[in-house]
Amino acid sequence: MLKLAALVGPTSVGKTELSISLAQELKGEIISCDSMQVYKGMNIGTAKASIAELSMASHHLINIVDPDVIFTVADYQKLAQQEIRSITERGKIPILVGGTGLYYQAVVDDYDFFPIESKEAVRCKWEQACLENGIDYLYEQLLLVDREYALKIGPNDKKRMIRALEVHDLTGQAFSDFQTRNRFAYNLSVVGLFLERDQLYARIEERVDKMIADGLVEEVAELREKGYDLSLNSMKALGYKQIYCYLEGMITWQETLQDIKRETRRYAKRQYTWFNKDKRIQWINVADYSNPAILVKKIYNLMEGQLYSM
Repeated sequence: MLKLAALVGPTSVGKTELSISLAQELKGEIISCDSMQVYKGMNIGTAKASIAELSMASHHLINIVDPDVIFTVADYQKLAQQEIRSITERGKIPILVGGTGLYYQAVVDDYDFFPIESKEAVRCKWEQACLENGIDYLYEQLLLVDREYALKIGPNDKKRMIRALEVHDLTGQAFSDFQTRNRFAYNLSVVGLFLERDQLYARIEERVDKMIADGLVEEVAELREKGYDLSLNSMKALGYKQIYCYLEGMITWQETLQDIKRETRRYAKRQYTWFNKDKRIQWINVADYSNPAILVKKIYNLMEGQLYSM
């Protein structure tokens, strides 16, 4: 059975920095588990590792597609599984690092995505329903026909809501019924990082301010000049959507900052909700460790004990 480590948790909790030291301790390689870090040219707002950090440990599934490419969880799963095998063959430990819950779950539980061909007329029906009634209406409808999947993806993932409703219309079955899983696909060790709400929210505020100072507005402006717009899933990422709207004159700068910070806090809450369902995750409060080296050693000890127990 292949070994797989994972370091998960909400945005701004400090996964990136710790994962590099962890990879050095475990003699591992990092596989990004972030649905937005796959896109080229989207660096600041997705909090990608810096060039210096990337040079300190091998990273995979970062900067692999252009922002206008449709990239699905099934695409991610396939590539991540390939990387896991390749890393293992090199005698290293693959380490999933990130906060995209569905991407994480698709890999560690080896989801079997049943292919159902999309039908434009049905999809357009739900697109129109969203336009007329709002995204909350879509979520209410999904809760009625597939509560399990609705709770899994949350109330803001329009793309996945429409796909699930489309599948239900076409088959009469819940989208989640087509997803089988294997919770024993890997010899898995997962550590989750968390902070109390006030501490995490303070970090989120600081991170957003730093992203702005580092040039997030200029990054979004460059993407906009290349023709990337809000019709793309990539440009709906936190920060990018709000700044795009600001550049279009749709909202004020104060509204932009407030919305980025508010939506990031909400996203962190949804991340906690998702990962808390996985009872295999061993949680560590980052605030209990003032010395990052001691925290990394704690994570290493937890993972090593599980990874080499079988």
